[in-house]
Amino acid sequence: MSRPHQVDVAIGGGGNVGLALAVALTDALGPGFTVALIDRAPWPAAPGNDVRASALALGSKRLLTALGVWPQLAEFAQPVTAIDITDSRLGDAIRPILLSYDNTLNDKEPASYIIENDRLRAALIAAAGARRGVSLLGGVALKGFAADAAGVHIDLGDATLSARVLIGADGRGSRLREAAGIKVLRWSYPQTGIVTSVGHSRPHGGRALQHFLPSGPFAILPLRHNRSCITWSEDAREAGRLLALNQAAFREELTRRFDYRLGEILEVGARAAWPLEMQLARALTAERFALIGDAAHLVHPIAGQGLNLGLRDVAALTEVIAEAARLGLDIGSALVLERYARWRRLDAALSAGTFDALNTLFANDWTLVRTARDVGLALVDRLPALKAFFVAEAAGLTGEVPKLLRGERP
Repeated sequence: MSRPHQVDVAIGGGGNVGLALAVALTDALGPGFTVALIDRAPWPAAPGNDVRASALALGSKRLLTALGVWPQLAEFAQPVTAIDITDSRLGDAIRPILLSYDNTLNDKEPASYIIENDRLRAALIAAAGARRGVSLLGGVALKGFAADAAGVHIDLGDATLSARVLIGADGRGSRLREAAGIKVLRWSYPQTGIVTSVGHSRPHGGRALQHFLPSGPFAILPLRHNRSCITWSEDAREAGRLLALNQAAFREELTRRFDYRLGEILEVGARAAWPLEMQLARALTAERFALIGDAAHLVHPIAGQGLNLGLRDVAALTEVIAEAARLGLDIGSALVLERYARWRRLDAALSAGTFDALNTLFANDWTLVRTARDVGLALVDRLPALKAFFVAEAAGLTGEVPKLLRGERP
């Protein structure tokens, strides 16, 4: 594909959120609308080796359906039909379920699905590659950019690309955010996130389980074919020891934390790990520039909402840009971008604060705190209306919902 010299929108960062935005914008505004998706790594022809899986909220599933991507994912996506929560210490012989709820909405549609990240990425790359208006610029380093009244001018090293607006989708260590002069509120957790997958002897029935342990949550998320994804937050020092174990010893540590209802662990997949931190950009926009995804907000994985927050950004920004373009407005103007910032700022801040508070609450092993939160969980378990609200909230269907999250074209 020849490299364009000018496009309507340039996106720096070719992760799942950046890919979804490129597809959404060209679908909303037609093939005459041009998007350049720039990434430092070459575009892969096939899925890579990402061992992670994501919990896709129903709103995210509707977005992917509206973009024509979901049919390629449906056979690999595992619906989560119910969620069980325990609160115990690692050495406890029995972990009673304190809160259990049906993870479906009134029409019995699942509120979330688990899908391997590689599957999702492959489907989004294929969708972006099929759009005439999208240029995939892989293996390209975005050196810097400068904005003026005419547009934003992006230094690609050996060439300059002009756009009406630049979107930073380049993740937690966003260089574009730094180049735009946007500061972040950041703190690190004394925890490491560990991810792997397991095969087990008994069927999961679509149920997810969250063990709250003193060192952090240990989540068992159902996958297709009697497998589960393990998302594990562990004390950083202990995580170093665990990650250094051989396969047999690591499997034994998994077994200590696993759910007895799923029987024996038959196989353990590859592992991945990363330090856990929270980040909130102090602004979501600058001159002809906007942030989305982890570049805008990085949250604790306790609720598995990181990707969903990014896709909410995609839905809101697509709607804002599409409406501005149809009205003949400058899509990179401060007026247009500020509407996006107002739409997304509060949701991102509330989510980050809520997940941080939950992690702090459940990582506290004091007896009085443990007793109080267990009583709280038991009370919630007896309130069907409150559980239904939590399910709708996690599905991304409360508040001012962008059209794409409702499955509609913006």
